[in-house]
This record gives sequence, C-alpha cells and structure tokens, in this order.
Amino acid sequence: MKVICIGEVLWDVFGDQEHLGGASFNFAAHLTKLGHDVAFISAVGNDIRGQRILDRMREMGLSSRYVHCDPDHETGAVSVKVSATGQPQFILHRPAAYDFPQLSHADFHQLFAKPVDLVYFGTLHQVSQTAKALTALLLDHAPSAHKFYDLNLRPNAYDAALVSELMARASIMKMNDEEVVTIAKLFGYPYQSLEKFCRDYADKFGWEAVCITRGSKGCSLLIRDQFIEAPGYAITVADAVGAGDAFAAGFVHGFGAAWPAAKIADFANRVGALIASRHGAIPQWSIEEVETLTTNLQRQEPA
Repeated sequence: MKVICIGEVLWDVFGDQEHLGGASFNFAAHLTKLGHDVAFISAVGNDIRGQRILDRMREMGLSSRYVHCDPDHETGAVSVKVSATGQPQFILHRPAAYDFPQLSHADFHQLFAKPVDLVYFGTLHQVSQTAKALTALLLDHAPSAHKFYDLNLRPNAYDAALVSELMARASIMKMNDEEVVTIAKLFGYPYQSLEKFCRDYADKFGWEAVCITRGSKGCSLLIRDQFIEAPGYAITVADAVGAGDAFAAGFVHGFGAAWPAAKIADFANRVGALIASRHGAIPQWSIEEVETLTTNLQRQEPA
C-alpha cells in the first residue's frame, strides 16, 4: 500500500532513558516494517534529538524527505510514567517542532505521483493549526484513499469540536475502550455496548470500519456490517507504549490485503501484544515472531 502518515515524532522520556516515539511515527515505523510504502510527514528541531531521529529513520528504511527541520522549535519530547500494570501516563512539552510541518511544492507533487491508498492522522497533532491545515490539504488531494483516524486522546490536547471535525473526515476509526467511554460522554451518547457504539457512530459518520483495542482482552472490530470480538494474548507487559500504534499498523496491513475480519483482528492483536512485551514503542521485532506468537502464548478470552 502507498500510505501517507502525518503526525508527531518525539522522544518518550522515561527518567534518564529516551525512546523514539510519537503515535504517528510509531505507526509509520511498524507499517514500514510490514513492507508498505510509507511517506511520513512531520518536523524536528535543529538539535541533537532531531538529528538522532533522522539517523534512526534512515536505519529503519523510512524516508525522512518529508520531515521538516524547524529552526525555531525544539524536537518533541514527552515525559512518560508507567504504572504497575504497564500503562503509560504522558506529560507533553509543547509547542514542539512537530507542530510545524511543511511541504515544498516538489514534495507535494512527489507524494501524489502514485495513487495513495490510505492517509493516517491523529488528534494530538491536529491541535496545531499548521498541522491541521496541512492534513486537510492532504485529505482533499486523496479523495479515493481510506482515511484512518487514530483517536489517541491526550490530556489538554483535544476538545469536542476538534474530535467531531476529525471524525467527519475519517473512513476508518480507531480508539481504545476507555476512549469509547470518553467519546460517549463528550457527545452525550447513552453508552450501552461496544457493538452498539460502533454501529451507531459508523452510521452517523459513514465509517467503513471501526477498531476498538481492549488491552489484554483483545479487540472489537466493525468492518462494514460485520462486528467481531477477538481475544487477546496473555503476555508479560514490559510497557504498553506504542502497542496500540503497532495494532493499527497490523490492522491496516490486513485490511489493505482484504483479509477476513477475524484474521485482521488476530494479526493486529498479535503485533500489539508483541510490542507490549518489549520496552519502547519501536523495539526490534520480526514478522516471524508475530506469526509464531499464537503457538507460544496462551490465549486470553475476553471478559
């Protein structure tokens, strides 16, 4: 698939350790690992952290052509605290360079030199008016592409108006089960079940697919009119940072290949579980490890 991904790239700071991350960047890195042609659009500062990101991108085989070097803002960073269960809490430091992406006319032409299959965007980046305007331009220039919106709500980085506007631009929606409750409250929706939520919101916004991640319980998917729940995998969580982004990459991989819904869900669950079992949002992993995960780990049925 030819995929355009616009969003944040930053350093997740765990005490005195730093791991490369940012939801959009994590997604781009994992989807590249799965063999897709990914154009990642963001910005870094003219600093050591920014140079380290560009170097790592080259090592990953992810093009840095569309990553602007901003001389006026520092490369993004977020302080991360991980709970006893491995769940992360984030403290964002903004404004950051990723809030100010830029594309030249030549870059824009190159992005659309071949048909685009999917455009990915998330909420955090869209708080920036510069990023939001560029995202809208990209979406407008790819009318036939799937529009994948990964909710990824962060404290003080969203409001109802922004989320509603982005939902209206999406054709595929992803969120976790806690965010489902948040969205229901945000829009005064009488939440009853994940299936009803998915069906009602898909009808309201015209989505072709909805993905709900549920941690160790797996996921719920609505693809067109088919709703399924797929069990997760019992793993020892190192940290859950980036697991949802890896899941998103796994979903897009299967969805683009027109796999059956159950196969898409299981594959995405396995990719997410593998990443959660390792430290950092973009640890080393292989497709062989994903494929053998079913036989090496015990399934955990959803509650």
